Amino acid sequence: MEHVIDKTVVEKDNAAREGNLRRDYDTLGEQLERRGIKIDAIRDKVQNFGVAIPSWGVGTGGTRFARFPGAGEPRDIFDKIEDCAVINELTKATPSVSLHIPWDKADANRLKQAASRFGLGFDAMNSNTFSDAKDQARSYKYGSLSHADAGTRQQAIEHNLECIEIGRTLGSKALTVWIGDGSNFPGQVNFASAFERYLHSMREIYAALPDDWRLFSEHKMYEPAFYSTVVQDWGTNYIIAKELGPKAFCLVDLGHHAPNVNIEMIVSRLIQFKKLGGFHFNDSKYGDDDLDAGSIDPYRLFLVFNELVDAELNHAEGFNPAHMLDQSHNVTDPIESLMLSAVEVQRAYATALLVDRKALEGFQDANDALMATQTLKAAYRTDVEPILAMARLKSGGAIDPVAAYRAAGHRAKVAAARPAAVGGSGGIV
Repeated sequence: MEHVIDKTVVEKDNAAREGNLRRDYDTLGEQLERRGIKIDAIRDKVQNFGVAIPSWGVGTGGTRFARFPGAGEPRDIFDKIEDCAVINELTKATPSVSLHIPWDKADANRLKQAASRFGLGFDAMNSNTFSDAKDQARSYKYGSLSHADAGTRQQAIEHNLECIEIGRTLGSKALTVWIGDGSNFPGQVNFASAFERYLHSMREIYAALPDDWRLFSEHKMYEPAFYSTVVQDWGTNYIIAKELGPKAFCLVDLGHHAPNVNIEMIVSRLIQFKKLGGFHFNDSKYGDDDLDAGSIDPYRLFLVFNELVDAELNHAEGFNPAHMLDQSHNVTDPIESLMLSAVEVQRAYATALLVDRKALEGFQDANDALMATQTLKAAYRTDVEPILAMARLKSGGAIDPVAAYRAAGHRAKVAAARPAAVGGSGGIV
């Protein structure tokens, strides 16, 4: 397996930190032992937990008004795969890449070979019918799978079928469908007719799924349509999954909800009714901000994982969520942000594993609200950094991924090799 980052740089940085890490790990292990928790068991679970990297995430994002390119941006999907490899080499937490077609369209066998060079696989395929591709016959300006024009709908269906075929070659096992369809003015569309057209289109896509694939539909409250969106919330998403069949599931993006919505309860409901497909992890202050995971509300991320761990430990039927990051990096190095986000997702998982489930259940049954919430806080307040760092070290990664990345000078190296992108364009990528 090839390495993008010089292994000696990582080894040197680890050597300077390993002694302190082992002392911190042993100290935390003693503390957890008093709580009846084996630290190595938590470390092993963290070591086996992975989250997929979105191919588009390694490029510089933008706002609704402008995009300011970053140094050394990937020129194509093969540069993106190389950047994804850097993230996994240093964190050992991101073993797969999620592609977006047609942005990442290339010969499928060549893509597979490029990823295998770095020991990477492919997660869910993502179709794009929310923007127009070059030489596209019909525009998606007024919708795609729910468009009033049958020809436009068929074009969108065929694009999704193409994504499935590409994914089959790559070894993917899922298709994620997010559409920007909706309206900006009252009366612009008939709500019921648009939704029925969407369901009809999705049924055709669902029928083409291989037997061992899953279909993820993603809800989004707004953007680019602000008055109404066809798949606007988890309730509509659940209806879609139920209407389509057993291979259809709901994908939860943490940024696609109104402020203060109880996302962890939504997760619980979808688990309970066997329709949780997976996640796009990010964070937000106002809406679909696409910020780094855990950067605004790390406690909410923990509470989401509290539900996931509860389902895992109780062997909930049909529980097999996919995990992927989905972020837009405008003012940070995308590789650094994605590394830290992957670590934050692992942190939420590790702390959720520390919850005293038996005590929590007792407090819930006794209606002891104070002690129930303190039980969660006791786990959340535990500094699990030594567990995360030890998991990386044992897997061959970096104790401090960002420090090792900067020591390797990777951004400067790719900036010298990759021509600077032209600035001034608008829109989020």
